[in-house]
Amino acid sequence: MRSMLEGVRVIDFTNTVAGPGCTFFLADMGAEVIKVERPGLGDEARLFPPYKDGTSASFAVLNRGKRGVVLDLKKPRAVELFKELTAVSDVLVENYRPGVMKKLGLDYDVLKDINPRLVMCSISGYGQYGPLSHLPAYDAVLQAMSGLMSTTGFPETPPTRAGTLIVDISCAFYSAFGVCAALFARERTGEGEYLDVSMYDVAINLLEAKFVDYTVTGNIPQRTGNRYPYVTPFDAYATRDGYVMIICVGDQPFHNLCNAMGKPELADDERFKDIMARNAHEPELKEVIEEWASTLTCSEVWELMQEHGVPGAPVNDIKSVVENPHTAARGMLVDLEQPGAGTITIFGSAMKALGSEIRPRGPAPALGQDNRWLLEEVLKKSPGEAEDLLASGAMG
Repeated sequence: MRSMLEGVRVIDFTNTVAGPGCTFFLADMGAEVIKVERPGLGDEARLFPPYKDGTSASFAVLNRGKRGVVLDLKKPRAVELFKELTAVSDVLVENYRPGVMKKLGLDYDVLKDINPRLVMCSISGYGQYGPLSHLPAYDAVLQAMSGLMSTTGFPETPPTRAGTLIVDISCAFYSAFGVCAALFARERTGEGEYLDVSMYDVAINLLEAKFVDYTVTGNIPQRTGNRYPYVTPFDAYATRDGYVMIICVGDQPFHNLCNAMGKPELADDERFKDIMARNAHEPELKEVIEEWASTLTCSEVWELMQEHGVPGAPVNDIKSVVENPHTAARGMLVDLEQPGAGTITIFGSAMKALGSEIRPRGPAPALGQDNRWLLEEVLKKSPGEAEDLLASGAMG
């Protein structure tokens, strides 16, 4: 079966999460991704927990299916090798602070002269320009700076970051999408592109309606916990052994909930007869729902919800998600054979295609494992030239 990005060569000059996330999406779609790391430590994500037999499972997830080389870009010969690699590649993804690539002599103005068809994507905290562009940034920092954190949590508790690296991963999606769009445009124009992806900008996009809530009404969105203030019921409700999320947008789903609770008469109660009335009497309705749900287990409530067509779900822990038959049916459990660690079960691709193969293409690389392959197979050096370069320290 074909791969959508077969024949596309990507230089992955990235660290930690957002950059490697972008390039593992490209690798899953069939691109040849060459991960370029510094000597010694390499990508800092090699130290991220959890570990299996001393190997970072987090690094394996983010760097599966890539080739691995080392270049010491403090050395002129390594810089020349990087330029040679750029000349025979389609895409370069980097996520260093603005100015680093220029300092190395590897900024887009230099590289586009070497390869006018190059698509270069720079991922940074605040973008390549603007008053904050010089600042370092991490996922939680951007959740705070963008306003995301101010809207997450409950009114009576401090602002709370999302439980996952939501800005990093969203930035990876944005970047991969941009790269694919630029490659598509290149097929039409023959010209490369430079992409400036800012984690700050991505985080602002994640504000969705909360952004325009302020620009249109002047309202500053506050923390509402699991509630959405314009729809009732819309909350996590306590059961005997956990919580279920119930969302009834419109009258029919609410009528279905009333039937599931064995209380069809609630649909005609003046307090709950339509969405405006339900919003006005949300505390009373929540009390009714939890009085019912608290006598049942999550599983029992979930069964009744499914039987009556009530939108929602149990609030699962990760164990429940991994063991859910639907997770396996969707191909989301992939056994990765990682050298030094054995089998690591990772998540599969969220994208499914009828006529193209999208899957992890193998383990994450050991540091510098493909140095000789790069020299001889990609850059077409003779064995003697390769030995000379390996001995020079340019590759660590």
